[in-house]
Amino acid sequence: MVECSEPDCGAPASVRLHVPWADDRNVCTAHGRALVQREGVVAEPLVDADGEWN
Repeated sequence: MVECSEPDCGAPASVRLHVPWADDRNVCTAHGRALVQREGVVAEPLVDADGEWN
């Protein structure tokens, strides 16, 4: 399983963020919910996340 790409976070990634001003990245549920609040960011649940993005 892929880990969250945010610094100092070892949680499993559950969502891929498509960020218009930066590279796409895989993040955990907590970081995904926070970061997707920014305008233009789109979240795509990862296929193997087993429902973590609920």
